[in-house]
Amino acid sequence: MPSGPTVAVMPAPNKPFEVFYQDDQLCRAWAAQSIGLTGSNATNQAFMASTITGTAIGTVAGALMGSERGAAQGAAVGTLGGAAAGSQQSAVSGWDAQRRYDIAYAQCMYAKGNLVPMLVQGSYANLPSQAVLPSPPPPPSPAPAPKR
Repeated sequence: MPSGPTVAVMPAPNKPFEVFYQDDQLCRAWAAQSIGLTGSNATNQAFMASTITGTAIGTVAGALMGSERGAAQGAAVGTLGGAAAGSQQSAVSGWDAQRRYDIAYAQCMYAKGNLVPMLVQGSYANLPSQAVLPSPPPPPSPAPAPKR
């Protein structure tokens, strides 16, 4: 689960670092709240559920083989399989949470006027939120009519 942003944000020109630091702290808290960072509990619960389910399925499969040793081996294999599935699910969930956290953090820092990397016409550029993009060039004038 996210422990902080993975987005590089810089203070706006002439913004005191202390104000930038306050923006950062506020936006970290806002990003965590906006994605429901308590989801780390949900991720842990999903991991445990996969492990427990794998153990139960392995135990039943081993018991169906006809011995206590088979049940124990089935439980061990089921535990490993369930843990692997739970770990994969946790990794995917953690990556998605980090992506959503970074988006919320970047939006907040941008709204506070800081420099945030953005995709602009296929390349990354750092633009402050007060940036004024140049207007497009005027259309070309019509070609003169041919002389006769």
